[in-house]
Amino acid sequence: MESKLTNLNVIETLEKNYMPYSMSVIVSRALPEIDGLKPSHRKLLYTMYKMGLLKGAKTKSANIVGQTMKLNPHGDGAIYETMVRLTRGNEALLHPLIDSKGNFGKNYSKEMAYAAPRYTEAKLEAICEEFFKDINKDTVDFVPNYDNTMQEPKLLPTTFPHILTNPNMGIAVGMASSICSFNLKEVCEATIEFLKDEAVDLSQYLIAPDFSSGGQLILNKKELKEIYETGKGSFYLRGKYRYDKKNNCIDIYEIPYTTTTEAIIEKIIELVKAGKIKDISDIRDETDKEGLKITLDLKRNTDPEHLMNRLFKLTTLQDSFSCNFNVLINGNPKVLGVKGIIKEWTIFRIGCVKRQLAFDINQKSERLHLLKGLEKILLDIDKAVQIVKDTKKDKDVVPNLMKGFEIDDVQAEFIAEIKLRNFNQEYILNKTKDIKALEKEIERLENILKSDDKVNKLIIKELQEISNKYGNPRKTDVIEEKHIEVVTEELLIEDYGVKVFLTNENYLKKISLNSLRSSTNGHKLKDNDYIVQEVESTNKSELLLFSNKHVVYKVRNYELEDKKTSSLGDYLKNLLGLADDEKIIYMTSTEDYSGFMIFFYKNGKGAKIPMESYQTKTKRKQLANAYADEAELVYIAHLQEDQDLVAISSIDKILVFDTNEIPIKTTRNSRGIQVLKSKKNSTLSKIKTLEDVVFKNPKYYRAKIPAIGAFLKKDDYLEKGFEDLTI
Repeated sequence: MESKLTNLNVIETLEKNYMPYSMSVIVSRALPEIDGLKPSHRKLLYTMYKMGLLKGAKTKSANIVGQTMKLNPHGDGAIYETMVRLTRGNEALLHPLIDSKGNFGKNYSKEMAYAAPRYTEAKLEAICEEFFKDINKDTVDFVPNYDNTMQEPKLLPTTFPHILTNPNMGIAVGMASSICSFNLKEVCEATIEFLKDEAVDLSQYLIAPDFSSGGQLILNKKELKEIYETGKGSFYLRGKYRYDKKNNCIDIYEIPYTTTTEAIIEKIIELVKAGKIKDISDIRDETDKEGLKITLDLKRNTDPEHLMNRLFKLTTLQDSFSCNFNVLINGNPKVLGVKGIIKEWTIFRIGCVKRQLAFDINQKSERLHLLKGLEKILLDIDKAVQIVKDTKKDKDVVPNLMKGFEIDDVQAEFIAEIKLRNFNQEYILNKTKDIKALEKEIERLENILKSDDKVNKLIIKELQEISNKYGNPRKTDVIEEKHIEVVTEELLIEDYGVKVFLTNENYLKKISLNSLRSSTNGHKLKDNDYIVQEVESTNKSELLLFSNKHVVYKVRNYELEDKKTSSLGDYLKNLLGLADDEKIIYMTSTEDYSGFMIFFYKNGKGAKIPMESYQTKTKRKQLANAYADEAELVYIAHLQEDQDLVAISSIDKILVFDTNEIPIKTTRNSRGIQVLKSKKNSTLSKIKTLEDVVFKNPKYYRAKIPAIGAFLKKDDYLEKGFEDLTI
């Protein structure tokens, strides 16, 4: 019973306390509103505006922070952090809102910390004029501050879609917002076209996001369209670099908005230490007053483009930006596409303009009303003076004027307040001559207010002026995805020369050629073991290992660990999972599966199989039926082109033939064709290349296959390659 009560109390407590907290974070802290500002931004900017920092000189940041605390009670540290991000010096925004002097750190660096507020100075940037235009003309609602001592605006009447021109990120409770920035000129143009026709294709005008950090944006039109339509999706950013041929180094001078120089440098150092990158001899952060710069010193013969492609893949030099256009609309969080945001902004801006027009009409109408009352006085100034003169009590002046000239109390009050020295025809005429101009102006404003088309034209004119005044060229270059080299796993593997050794006891050693050249010791082998084959290859090549069980095993050289000559190597039974009686009898290396394999059997048959027959689309590690199993294998070799071979029979018959006489068979376990004929049950015992032997007259042994061959001449008996032959 007690447990149930406890659970209920927890639930009640959560509902009572946590829900209001989460709503407060969502509505009043983390998510931007349609003016592109969070409450902390708005309070800071409005405070600076009220301090006269739009036109005046800079003041100490500590002063600004202190003044802002009248609207924002979160403490000076939080306010100053908010301020830092909005400054020109920090370089976080595409269009900075605060003009700064002093060290405000850098958005692209964790270690370049900003100075304390007592050392730095700031004022509002000129673009902030567009945030406060007509704010005193009832364009937006005002609410009391936290202690009810002053008023602050709920929104700022931004004259352009600022929400799309500066990046905005926030994490609320149960939801988040991540809005990328777009180029101001493109945003203004897209909004103008939207105001002309809501069905417009915005992608024709809004090319792609644009960031203060520059770099390159990899354009995937399908993904970008999804972001424009739904407000969700992601795209890739990558840094920019230049290769200094003279000093053999790479200078990285722009990085993705989402990363920092420290993160990139730390990752590159980690890759170098792990041996995954071997082309870099030194890395330095050379960022200075001129801007960001990471320098990579390269080793000789390094391909800079290839290296950078690997770094794009392995570090945050290429990074993704995830979009989640979550915006507060009338206090409700909504995820909107770009068109949806522009639509909501135009609704908001039309409302601001109409409120401003209504305010102006009201002000001018009140002025007109007063002047019309004054105009009636002009007909008989003496009468007005006499009325005031004859009135015994002060409180009766206004009522008596109302009766005498048929005017209302407002007009009468205005007339009564005119100084005696101004009670002359010249003064009153000067005041009343604006009546016709005011009437025309009010009529013009009323016509605009009644016409949505005219209001739209007013907004379009403002947007054009803003685009011309504050628009800048794009900082982030756009490159289409098809022009980007696809960085595969293969490209990430470092390529270098290697030599692979196979021993009789089935140990395999991959040793880099550099290591072999620098080694002074011989190969370490087990007792009674010896090297049976060595193949020169590259780290990216594929190794094919043929076993006595008619299986071929496929291994990428880079999958094998680099060994020293002092190492025994990898034991193939463990590496490949060989059966107890299985042994590797031959190995070959290939990059492109060119050439062919040849197999010769004890029954005198020979088969020629193209290397493509061993190539697979999937990364299979072994293939059965690698060669025929009907007779004992005598010889196996990988040839790039046809050549002369020497076949030796068990009765010492010799046959010289060309492999081009053997037709190619695509089936791996093809039995092949008869090459050496049997005589008196003779069998094929050996195959050698013509280069391995010395015949005084090789033509004597040459015959068209199939053939029995000719006995070895005594003159050739002791020549190279036949010392072990017995007749």
